[in-house]
Amino acid sequence: MRMSDLSRRSGVSVTTIKYYLREGLLPAGRQLSATQAEYDEQHLRRLRLIRALIGVRGLSVSTTRDVLRALDEHAGDTHILLGLALGSIRIVEEPEEGTPEPAEVGALIKELGWQVHQSAPARAALAETLTSLRTLGTPLEWRTLLPYARLAEQTAAVDLDQLDWIDDPLEVAERALLLTVLLEPALLALRRMAQENESARRHAED
Repeated sequence: MRMSDLSRRSGVSVTTIKYYLREGLLPAGRQLSATQAEYDEQHLRRLRLIRALIGVRGLSVSTTRDVLRALDEHAGDTHILLGLALGSIRIVEEPEEGTPEPAEVGALIKELGWQVHQSAPARAALAETLTSLRTLGTPLEWRTLLPYARLAEQTAAVDLDQLDWIDDPLEVAERALLLTVLLEPALLALRRMAQENESARRHAED
């Protein structure tokens, strides 16, 4: 396909595609002449992933380039590929800073039997939440989170079930990213509606 077709099918402007080519995010097409190149389905999938990393996940162009390079290196390992796309695996290990992780986080993960890397951002987010609750005088006992964690396991299984039929690594990464980031507000909305329904069931007058 020509660049105009690539733009139409991807929803990315020709100007932006040329920028991604210059920045090394998108590989060059097959040169047909001095001014014309041809692109294929792999270019389309990569372009859609670039759009998701920058527009949905909010990464900078330079960080997106690093993520794409890492994805290329680990294209055969779906676990690492998903971790890189979703940000649960860091591209470069960063030195530990700030307050040490509360013991409750490790205890919860151990009780669940989960495999979660020590430097996973989600792990740090959970630690920060528990620390904030304690600071505000509302400490949360980690066992209280176990039922929520089990529900999260079921949600994760549903998420990954939707990727089982996809063979192309770039498409797997893009779809996982869209399902995770764009679906999170919907999941929160469902929780709020479920709470309202449960409150009505328990407390509303007949």
